[in-house]
Amino acid sequence: MSDSVTVDPKEIRAQDRAHIWHPMVQHESIGPEDLMVITEGSGAMLKDADGKEYLDAYAGIWNVNVGYGRQEIVDAVTEQMQRLASYPQTQIVAPAAQLAARLAELLPGDLNRFFFVNSGSEANETALKAARQCGRQRHPGENRHKIIARYQGYHGFTMGAASATGQVGRKRMFEPLVPGFIHVEPPPTHGPDDIARVIERESPDTVAAVIAEPIIGGGGVLVPPDDYFPRVREICDHYGVLLILDEVITGFGRTGKLFACEHWGVVPDMMTIAKGLSSGYLPIGACAVSDDVFEAFKGEVEDEVEFSQVSTYGGHPACCAAALAAVDILVREKLWENSEQVGAYLLDRLQSIETQYIKEVRGKGLMMAIELQDEYGAMLDAKRSGAFGKAVREAGVIFGKMSHAMAGPESVYHLAPPLILTEEQADTIGNAVVTGLRAIG
Repeated sequence: MSDSVTVDPKEIRAQDRAHIWHPMVQHESIGPEDLMVITEGSGAMLKDADGKEYLDAYAGIWNVNVGYGRQEIVDAVTEQMQRLASYPQTQIVAPAAQLAARLAELLPGDLNRFFFVNSGSEANETALKAARQCGRQRHPGENRHKIIARYQGYHGFTMGAASATGQVGRKRMFEPLVPGFIHVEPPPTHGPDDIARVIERESPDTVAAVIAEPIIGGGGVLVPPDDYFPRVREICDHYGVLLILDEVITGFGRTGKLFACEHWGVVPDMMTIAKGLSSGYLPIGACAVSDDVFEAFKGEVEDEVEFSQVSTYGGHPACCAAALAAVDILVREKLWENSEQVGAYLLDRLQSIETQYIKEVRGKGLMMAIELQDEYGAMLDAKRSGAFGKAVREAGVIFGKMSHAMAGPESVYHLAPPLILTEEQADTIGNAVVTGLRAIG
């Protein structure tokens, strides 16, 4: 990264405080220096306007999988912008068609059709709408509209996706939400037979789909037992219910496989993707559906069974060009393998730390959570948890933190660094955790 500071941090902070509405934070509590002015990124490193460097152990928000500063992506976007800056999917746009074909090669099973949108929230919103319409068209005379989701899961900020979300702080202020969403307890403490019982109690002819993150992300990185999703797949097949896997976080190498469902050999009826699709370089998401699901939307014009949704910027040519370049890098460098190897190294490093303040370190690949506890085994209070996070950042490492996912203290920190992370950088993360733990006491 260059040594030059391109912005005046004092001026930028003043503009920010006067005009920006930041997410998930009480603005009355933000001090003048609490938020960093991030100006540059290279590899797994960031630099702020004051010239300090940080290892980004959160990859933006779970998404900068190939790392910062990839000129190949910048060049692909520049070239596309010069050729065709924008056009919707009402006609054929080459980068979107090329990206869809590339994804069809990479995604498991027969997930061969893609509806492009701008984010993971929109991808899940699309999947939920498509599932309801598919249920009605596949099962005429039935009322298949209910969606089964899980507590602690997160599926997005739009109203349908928020209704599927099982995190109290992300939804209670917006209730009542969309009707027809039912939640069950998540793994590892509860099994998939809870889903079967709910389907039976609600009546199978009213249930359209089950939606689930392969590994719950923002709700604490909850890793299921190996038999969980194969059983969920069996249940969905038995009742004729669609399985939607939300791979917005877990997709594109995050867990040590190209897609997390590959850990268990499960192919969903729909898969939602975003974040790692372009590695955050430009906004893009997609809802992928199987050939069988797509068939439910085919018919005569007068049948009106087509999917009546349009997205102005979905499939944006520049965003698709960014995604194509990011996916090419990911596949060429097989970054899911580095995720698996360095992830195992980092997990072992963190689990070997001896302290009463860590209840558990869990995860898969480069997707982890550190759950802190107090002397009595309860969630660490906000003051001491905050001291931990502040000390980690002062040590030059940026973590994510659970927020608005559950009632009470949320002393769970998330780690999801770029998939290019080295073992040396993993040691830097481990050392920062040790520094942070000293600040608790």
